[in-house]
Amino acid sequence: MKTFTLPGTEIAAPAVVLGLMRIVEKSDEEVRTLVRTALDAGIDFVDHADLYGPPYHGCERRFAEAMQLTSSEREALTIQTKCGIRQPGPYFDFSYEHILESVDGSLEALGTDYIDILLLHRPDALVEPDEVARAFDHLHAAGKVRHFGVSNHTPGQIELLKRSVRQPLVANQIQLSVTHAPSIASGIAMNMGDLDQSIDRDNGIVDYCRLNDITLQAWSPFQSRFFNGPFLGNPHYEELNAVIDRLAWKYEVPAEGIAVAWLTRHPAQMQVVLGTTTPARVEAAAKGADVHLSRAEWYEMFRAAGHTVP
Repeated sequence: MKTFTLPGTEIAAPAVVLGLMRIVEKSDEEVRTLVRTALDAGIDFVDHADLYGPPYHGCERRFAEAMQLTSSEREALTIQTKCGIRQPGPYFDFSYEHILESVDGSLEALGTDYIDILLLHRPDALVEPDEVARAFDHLHAAGKVRHFGVSNHTPGQIELLKRSVRQPLVANQIQLSVTHAPSIASGIAMNMGDLDQSIDRDNGIVDYCRLNDITLQAWSPFQSRFFNGPFLGNPHYEELNAVIDRLAWKYEVPAEGIAVAWLTRHPAQMQVVLGTTTPARVEAAAKGADVHLSRAEWYEMFRAAGHTVP
């Protein structure tokens, strides 16, 4: 498994992350099999959120109950979680009180005394950066959170936080796949006024993160669009699947591996967040992290996914 040091941290980060948002109803053995499959594939980085359940902290608790990690096993894992989405609503809350309350809930549910990385889950329009900074300072000084980041944030929203927050923001988790790639596609179609693809909906987030040493984490790497189902095996993406199948045969990896390879080929050194609970799919996807697609192959997949290369 390809790894790199997460900028601003001492963490050796694998190219693929195991997202654990759908395990609340899984048995102990199912959770253990899923996590052990990931570990065997070189994935020692897990992604949680307080929201994942229900109830709140449900998946974090299910993970801890099933795994019963020893202190050495805990140290060997990178545990990331997120906060900020409130229910019912939903609405977003980056207040000092809620951030601290959420982290304490995550620590209790996970059965650990520290979180490696805490992400702010979605932008809070009512954010007070000084409140966030106060929360981060408190959590960092108390040893409860070692590193901080964001999820689904624009460059401007990150800059606003950075005006007050003293700790580096080390990651930004965004939805990204070969079929859902506005953050990449708009730049390729720059200055094409008659092409909808040229509209920059993400304010240059990929280039911004590269310039500022912020690791992009790509969630829903197999989703066709925003929660529209997977593109793998989808008859609406017949041309793309034909290309993927040919590349899978060439590189001797499953189709999931080629979908992952399209993301990890990007020089931004992205991490791919898997949301699957199927161990075989985790194993298949992990194999793609070590596939290095050629430029021609990367662009062929991009075109086959329905994007324009002018």
